[in-house]
Amino acid sequence: MSTRLKLISAQPAQAVEPEAVLEVQGLSKIFRVNQTTFHALENIRFQAGTGELICVLGPSGCGKTTLLKILSGFIPPSAGQITLNGLPVFRPGPDRCVVFQEDALFPWLTVAENIAFGLKGRGLGTRSVRQETERFLSLVNLEAFRNYLPREISGGMKQRVALARVLILNPKVLLMDEPFAALDAQTREEMQTFLLTLWKKLSHTILFVTHDVTEAVTLADRILVMDKNPGRIRHDIAVPLKRPRMRESSAFHHQCKHLYALLRTETAG
Repeated sequence: MSTRLKLISAQPAQAVEPEAVLEVQGLSKIFRVNQTTFHALENIRFQAGTGELICVLGPSGCGKTTLLKILSGFIPPSAGQITLNGLPVFRPGPDRCVVFQEDALFPWLTVAENIAFGLKGRGLGTRSVRQETERFLSLVNLEAFRNYLPREISGGMKQRVALARVLILNPKVLLMDEPFAALDAQTREEMQTFLLTLWKKLSHTILFVTHDVTEAVTLADRILVMDKNPGRIRHDIAVPLKRPRMRESSAFHHQCKHLYALLRTETAG
């Protein structure tokens, strides 16, 4: 059973919780390989509200990526149910888009062509596709790089292209699997700020997997703290710090310190 906590802060939390768009009830996953059974996830339960940014935080091996793969429809759960706006989720769909740690861009397509790729087969005319592509090139500040190939741009730019490629599909939920982990520290902070800017403009519901405490406190409205063997949500924590969040502030450090303590407790247990 997970616990819902609210960390102490000088700033009040929002009084009204957002309407739930994603609901996860009793989700479990068991892998069977040869004669071995591995319980990856057990009784995962949570809701994600419309426009909410939730970070899933936990050590390696706690099932964070497995959870995202199930939510995206890439693999089935062993038990439990996922609903999106009240409808059950059984398979992948454009209402749930994933951004991975690797940018997964098509190396033979330009920046603009990568962004436009997801619109193929949607029955849009050439003009509409071009307009939408231009809009998202502008949103991710890559108009000047529209004709560049992925190998010709930086890691941060590649992740902006990856973001634009899924956001152009207007998903209800954006699933992000440690998307900035491979970037250097400065670029990673820049991408966190950039993601928050996009989120403020587009108001998507985001589920963001990370093992980085500072990243979670920087980004999240709520943080789901997981432990492992099997993977479970132990704590559901509201982060009431106002944005933009100052990493140098005592309140920010307090949030991080509390989360580190929770992670140490789960690891020790």
